Amino acid sequence: MKIFRTDQEKKLWICAFVVVIAIFSTLFIGQPLVDLFQNQNTQAWIFGSVMILVGTTILVHGVKTKPGKLELTLILGIVAVYVMFFLRLGLSERTHLMEYSVLAIFIHKALNERIGTKKGFISVALISFFITFIIGVIDEGLQFFLPNRVFDVEDIIFNGMAAAMAMVFSILMQWFRSKKTNDRAN
Repeated sequence: MKIFRTDQEKKLWICAFVVVIAIFSTLFIGQPLVDLFQNQNTQAWIFGSVMILVGTTILVHGVKTKPGKLELTLILGIVAVYVMFFLRLGLSERTHLMEYSVLAIFIHKALNERIGTKKGFISVALISFFITFIIGVIDEGLQFFLPNRVFDVEDIIFNGMAAAMAMVFSILMQWFRSKKTNDRAN
């Protein structure tokens, strides 16, 4: 019996696992990195680099899916919301937003690949949210037991907000795509 339905699903779960490993590795190397990147110019450079990576990811995805005008407008709106949210947060909250948004999307895409996007994309998004949220709770719970780390309920909330934002935007994108497909069929 195969564990994964498709090679794509396997790749997506591997990507999600790599993100989880990266998140948990910061439990041990996080503080040295924060100390290393205290300089505001360095933080701005890193932030700009990450935003370029996010923009490139969106462009590559856009070229692959060939979004229409309405879908492109939604994508630009999503990017604007994330940028404004980023600007309001401190460095550690920004990392939570990036980490858990990416994790939620990988989990969501993997579950969509397994279950299929036509079988209730809202329920798949909720399952993805809960899996991501539980990983965030585990991440934060481990910090309670580690020296030089602090358990913080606010971090759990940020992890959940990041996963929720990613899932809301994923649901919107899927809804727009299904609406576009249905409009073409009629």
